[in-house]
Amino acid sequence: MKYDVAIIGAGVTGSAIARELSRYNANVCVIEREEDVCSGTSKANSAIVHAGFDAVPGTVKALMNVQGNEMMDKLCEDLDVPFNRNGAFVVCTKNQDRSALDTLYKRGIENGVKDLKILERDELIKMEPNLADDVTCALYAPTSGIICPFNLTIALAENANENGVDFFLNTEVKDIKKENDSFIIKTNADDIEAKAVVNAAGVYADAISHMVSSTKMEIIARRGQYMLLDKTAGTHVSHTIFQLPSEMGKGVLVSPTIHGNLLVGPTAEDVPNKEGLNTTGDGLGSLAPLSALSVKDVPYRQVITSFAGLRAHEVNDDFIIGEDEDTKGFYQAAGIESPGLSSAPAIGVALAGEIARKEGFAKKDNFKETRKGILNPATLSLEERNELIKKNPAYGTIICRCEMITEGEIIDAIKRPLGARSLDAVKRRTRAGMGRCQSGFCSPRTMEIISRECNIPMEEISKHGKGSEFIVGINKEV
Repeated sequence: MKYDVAIIGAGVTGSAIARELSRYNANVCVIEREEDVCSGTSKANSAIVHAGFDAVPGTVKALMNVQGNEMMDKLCEDLDVPFNRNGAFVVCTKNQDRSALDTLYKRGIENGVKDLKILERDELIKMEPNLADDVTCALYAPTSGIICPFNLTIALAENANENGVDFFLNTEVKDIKKENDSFIIKTNADDIEAKAVVNAAGVYADAISHMVSSTKMEIIARRGQYMLLDKTAGTHVSHTIFQLPSEMGKGVLVSPTIHGNLLVGPTAEDVPNKEGLNTTGDGLGSLAPLSALSVKDVPYRQVITSFAGLRAHEVNDDFIIGEDEDTKGFYQAAGIESPGLSSAPAIGVALAGEIARKEGFAKKDNFKETRKGILNPATLSLEERNELIKKNPAYGTIICRCEMITEGEIIDAIKRPLGARSLDAVKRRTRAGMGRCQSGFCSPRTMEIISRECNIPMEEISKHGKGSEFIVGINKEV
């Protein structure tokens, strides 16, 4: 199989690059080792669109963060992705040096962040009554926002696919060789030939780079552990509450989510295992006392799940974006840790534009700018919903009672571009299984729907791909 460009990695960065490249007359593919897009770093993070005051001025990270933030409103409107500029505080307590807030403020202004201001406690408490008693002041960034990383990544990938980009899932890159003016990408399936390659492989970007380039790169897997609280706790704060950042990151945040839950985390631990997605007692146990430094009375009895994600921390602490200095035609999108989600739209534009110029791609006349997401019946009026159910009775059958997700929504998730084939893939697209019971009741029915709609035997249906199947046999036979 021959392509003009092959992108390795279908996280938010790879999917954003794919979508932007699909604007051009080029034959593009995305190679992803997991069974679905958004299965790595992009699926487990703080879900924040950062304003851009934290990154050091002059870095690629600072530039991409601010540009990506500014692009987010139109992008989410075009792709039908929920997004809310709820604003953020970076709080300072009485035991901390408030000059650090001044430093962040000046850094933000230099980076081009709009409407930053430092607020004193009296004004803060009016806006956030549950701030900790020791909080004295805070940097306020109204352009910060909250988003669903699943929705954004899937929307970018679906739109890229609709515009002609091929996706090879369950396809792991084993080696890359440069032969003449092309790259031969050896995978666990077929070999893929491409004139240009984009390395957007997350925590494995260094391993991919070293297959073809002598440029040294070291990616450290930095684990962040989180607790997610029920929607009954979702209004405990209305803004994203950050703590003063350290060398390891932005500290433990407390934030509402776009779907109405409350999120607390992350920890920051460098781990040698790039598959180290396990949570730990010590890590999760540290979240409550640390979050109490900024927000009081977080109702931890309302925790419904915990999870961990890995950030792709590059040792030089900046994004690596652009053509590799050692290998012509090999493009890097590496070291994309926080604020990678915020920066992805800008990274996509910048890197796709560079590739198009160097490879000589012209713009398409028929690029489809918009994408429509899965219909949410809860957004309809009673009359509209009744009419929908008359036309399609599947929208009248509730499968996930916690999140009130219907059979119709699950079928849509399966049938649309890059459709779901696992429980986690359905969950990321519809939220079926994300409520209080965490799939306890809806899993069997969701599996039945996948089996029926995709003609897949029940014993082959998995949580998140091969090796995570649920059914091992029939109980009476066992």
